[in-house]
Amino acid sequence: MNKLILLVDDDIVQLRLFEKLLTSNGYNCKIALSVDEAEKILMEEAPELIISDYQMPVKDGFDFRKKLLNNDSFKNIPFLFLTSVNDNKFIQQGLDLKAIDYISKGTPPAQILSKIDNLLQSVREHYERSLSEIKGIAEKLNLRNTPQKAPELKNFSISFFNQSFQNQPGGDFIDFIKINDRFTFVVLGDVMGKKWGAWFFSFSFLSYVRSAIRLCVYDGNFSLSEILVKLNKVIHSDEVLSDIFSTLSMVLIDDDEQKIRYAGAGDLPLLKYEADQTTLKSYQSDGILLGFSEDTSFNEIEVELNEGEELYLISDGMIDFEINGVKKSDLNLLKSRLYQMKRENKTAIDIKNNLFNKNTSQVDDCSIIILNKKQVLS
Repeated sequence: MNKLILLVDDDIVQLRLFEKLLTSNGYNCKIALSVDEAEKILMEEAPELIISDYQMPVKDGFDFRKKLLNNDSFKNIPFLFLTSVNDNKFIQQGLDLKAIDYISKGTPPAQILSKIDNLLQSVREHYERSLSEIKGIAEKLNLRNTPQKAPELKNFSISFFNQSFQNQPGGDFIDFIKINDRFTFVVLGDVMGKKWGAWFFSFSFLSYVRSAIRLCVYDGNFSLSEILVKLNKVIHSDEVLSDIFSTLSMVLIDDDEQKIRYAGAGDLPLLKYEADQTTLKSYQSDGILLGFSEDTSFNEIEVELNEGEELYLISDGMIDFEINGVKKSDLNLLKSRLYQMKRENKTAIDIKNNLFNKNTSQVDDCSIIILNKKQVLS
């Protein structure tokens, strides 16, 4: 996905010249003729870089920069000042506002591109170093929101795949809680939020999920609906999570009885492939997002899974995609793709390679868990 640059200048001719230069060299641009227009654009999406003129009527570039520095959502977006005034006083004023640099309107196009390319590359390298360091710390603390492997069961096979958006920590979490040789819980959740915030809170939700399951099972309670009711109450009463919500899909596998039960909270439906059907079957839970309301109920569905059939638990990133810069969601498109692959006898790895490839326009974290029944050897 091309990097987005926000251009702010009251001179429409200058804006169009910069826009043409940048878009013809692989960048996406949004243009604003005033600070007010720029702020409206920022409410919709955050750019990789902001380039703003110094001198504009009503609110100038300095006013704009000061407002951004006071907003936690925007203060760390790299900022360049654009000026036709070669005055050291103006330049110093801009640098004092933590602008990365400035560009003179008389700068040759090749130099402008080099300056922007180098700046964004430097920002990216700094981000990747920080990300690597934090991931390293998380590994040392054994903090994971996805497991390293799925458990081995007698009668069922489990495959799972997760791909974070742009290799950034995200809010999807997966877990397999094997109580004993008979019962295994399968968990897929998605914390509402962006990037680091969702990633951080995913550990809190996952911890609560594990605790709720183990406490209920300790009392001999394997009811998914009751587990979710207790889990929801605890999350709703947690002040730290008061404005944080999560979807959750939960499946209980009874390996001895070869039975599967499912319940969910605000999640996408559980999907099932059946060879004699023309589309995937959907099992839709009626529970709302975890933590959204203190008193809510969750239905529990028994799902029959025969040889040759498959179940799919999915996060919403699996149905989200981008067309011409606009985010779309299409569950039926995913169902159609999964159905066709199964008709062609594709394996779980084939499905993963088809859905998680570099040509896919991913706009969110993507997670899928695939369950199928093992074939009985004659």
